[in-house]
Amino acid sequence: MVLALATPLGAALNLFIDLAFLPVDGAQALTPGSAALMTAISGGLMCGFCVLIYLITQHIYAKDPALGRRLLIPALMAWYLPDSLGSFAAGAWFNVAMNTGLLALFLIPLLQTRAAAAQTG
Repeated sequence: MVLALATPLGAALNLFIDLAFLPVDGAQALTPGSAALMTAISGGLMCGFCVLIYLITQHIYAKDPALGRRLLIPALMAWYLPDSLGSFAAGAWFNVAMNTGLLALFLIPLLQTRAAAAQTG
């Protein structure tokens, strides 16, 4: 998101924004000023959140899956709920669907390892 402000990746971000507000018609795009500032801030926060997820996975979840799940699931829900509710309130209902798919990519493996641990434990 941050790179989209100063590189050709801006076209991809504009497509994502337009997709979130279906239909894809070119009516929505990132605008300069306050929207660009919020994109920079939220992009930086998302980058930090992704690094944190990676580090928890590598250094905690790999050694103690139960502790890793206890850290990751609340953090994922703390992203998903306000992002999805805010997207819906903003009229970007399709972003809720995209968020749900992304959440599933994280939660399904976490819940599967919990179920597998319960069966062996």
